[in-house]
Amino acid sequence: MTKRVWLLGVSVLAWAGSSAGATAVASSAPSRKTPSPAAKQAEAPAPAPAEAPVIIVTGSRLSADRATVRDSIGATSYGIDKAAIEALPGGSDQGLNQLVLQLPGVVQDGFGQLHVRDDHNGLQYRINGTILPEGLSLFGQALSPRLIDSFALITGAMPAQYGLDTAGVIDITTRSGRIANGGAISLYGGSHDTIMPSIDYAGSTGATDYFLSASYRHDALGIDSVDGSSNPLHDKTDQEYLFGYVDHALGDSDRISFLGGFSNQWFQIPNPRGLHPTLGFNVDGQTDYLSDDLDERQLERTGFGALSWLHNAGPLTWQTSLLARYSLLDYHPDITGELLFNGQAQRARRKDLNLGLQSEASYQLSDTHTIRAGIVIQRDHATSDTTTYAFPVDAAGKQTGQPIAIVDRGARTGWTYSLYLEDEWKPIEGVTVNFGGRFDRYTGYRTEQQFSPRVNMVWKPAEGTTLHAGYARYFSPPPFELVGGASIAQLAGTSAAAPGTLDTTPYAERQNYWDIGLEQRIGSAITLTLDGYYRRSRNLLDEGQFGAPIILTPFNYKYGRIQGIEASLNYARGPWMAYANFAVAKAMGKDIVSSQFAFDPDELAYIRDHYIHLDHDQTYTASAGLTYYVRYGALAGTKLGGDMLYGSGLRREGDVPNGDHLPGYAQFNLTASHKFDRPGIEVRLDVVNLFDHKYEIRDGSGIGVGAPQYGPRRGIFLGIMKDI
Repeated sequence: MTKRVWLLGVSVLAWAGSSAGATAVASSAPSRKTPSPAAKQAEAPAPAPAEAPVIIVTGSRLSADRATVRDSIGATSYGIDKAAIEALPGGSDQGLNQLVLQLPGVVQDGFGQLHVRDDHNGLQYRINGTILPEGLSLFGQALSPRLIDSFALITGAMPAQYGLDTAGVIDITTRSGRIANGGAISLYGGSHDTIMPSIDYAGSTGATDYFLSASYRHDALGIDSVDGSSNPLHDKTDQEYLFGYVDHALGDSDRISFLGGFSNQWFQIPNPRGLHPTLGFNVDGQTDYLSDDLDERQLERTGFGALSWLHNAGPLTWQTSLLARYSLLDYHPDITGELLFNGQAQRARRKDLNLGLQSEASYQLSDTHTIRAGIVIQRDHATSDTTTYAFPVDAAGKQTGQPIAIVDRGARTGWTYSLYLEDEWKPIEGVTVNFGGRFDRYTGYRTEQQFSPRVNMVWKPAEGTTLHAGYARYFSPPPFELVGGASIAQLAGTSAAAPGTLDTTPYAERQNYWDIGLEQRIGSAITLTLDGYYRRSRNLLDEGQFGAPIILTPFNYKYGRIQGIEASLNYARGPWMAYANFAVAKAMGKDIVSSQFAFDPDELAYIRDHYIHLDHDQTYTASAGLTYYVRYGALAGTKLGGDMLYGSGLRREGDVPNGDHLPGYAQFNLTASHKFDRPGIEVRLDVVNLFDHKYEIRDGSGIGVGAPQYGPRRGIFLGIMKDI
């Protein structure tokens, strides 16, 4: 029978068949859309049997009520559901960050970082509408796709309910047991010593629904290769993931829910081959050290949880959540090796605990007005414990003694307060205006605040045509957990001394953001989306890696300007589904005004008077995918597909800072799977980087760029999954 596809807040193309289920591809949607006739048919649920428990209907309605609390009217939204995830190479066994890369305007960087519309990070993650506070590791790596029923990337000029992290919002809806009990156990592995067992199960009992997931990953390509080899030296990783979600309906109008997750990730830091120290240092008479023998490791640990209460009383819907997130980053250096190669080695351990309250409500004042309001309060407590090993040196930088240990410990507490109010107004048929504002106050290493007005308009002049335009004033504090408290003066007179001594505390970024877009449906199979944006920033935030630990340091350009255009084309007819995305962007900054100690004085002097490209600026970015589903005959249940990523190259050093860019690259991936319905077994084959293209993501040069990083070489992976 035809199953349900995701059509919440975004326009999605889908196919459905007698045994196929349904899927969706990334699609641009500036606002809520009228589904196509085919999509409406796919969306319609089958009639419930007479003995179906009433609680299933109540749970579904309460989920719809929860969605009314938040909306993305006038913003740009690109979405994908679980069936579409499974149709992509790697399926649920790839990282969430790899899935987001298939959406328009998303740029690939090292360490699993993503840049949406040429912003550095600035991504906020939400699960079932609840904010997940950021931490020391990236949620793109700490969340497994196994928990996802659907997700959307919301970006552009967003309504007042979205703030602080303003590059975009990854809005995730979790799987649950509301429809039917069941799960799967799977084993996936192949190249690079990859092995990934996993298990998940969703079910319901009485008024309670739940979903549980656990997985483990081991491979020999934990962090991007530093030399482009197929089997990097010293690059193993072991990772564990747990996630659980449970909700309980207290009646027709109330529901409580809890979600929580944990990730534990050990990484070896990959080694370059065949290098020897050249700085002339010695440690107790040792002057040589082969780079192959370096042993550096990093632990990243994340735990999060949220307890929520949802209440619906006619026109009023209200959800309140208590939030918590703990994160740990622990770097273990190779002390002797790093001293000889770099003149310093740092043992770094950082922890961050974030507690918060999020309370939001919507009230349907009339057929033409819906009021939304909310308050978010977060408390952040960060601790830093570092021991830096360095040589005492003279004025010329020559070693004058054996290494000394410099200990630096510190702790800081910060608070963020946010309040917003907005009105969704429908003045005439086909036009929706969303206007409002939010107030944010940040107290941490600085105290700053801002009132931010927002206005968006969506116009549907004809069937299948949607236009939108919006303006947003944004306020984005620096990541509290990354703002260091290290004393630069402590390192003076040693080989670990910073290039400079000026250390201005990072500022909050303030933006004016304009966005305009069009979505056009062509027939029942094609959707075309165009979107353009322009942004001017004061104290534009960026981040860089300025030491061996993979810990980023925020800094500001006094002035920033970012602009771009995105295009997306989607096609779905019968067993075929295809998409293609293309983006052009340009991001520039001028005058570094914080964390100046990390930069060469000559670079600072040049950037003070000249706009330069941001290190993560990529001019052209593209992605595409094609899937074919066999619905009839002996091969019924077989999926064939592939996807592609293209980038024109991130910035590198040139005649001026960030004055050149790396060569462009294209990576092609293939997938094939077959589902044997009766035993409930699915097998799949994935090929990553089909043509084994060796390409650099980073070459180690540029503002705030650490070691070289290469994309993955060709990998072949097999998987088997059994329904339970």
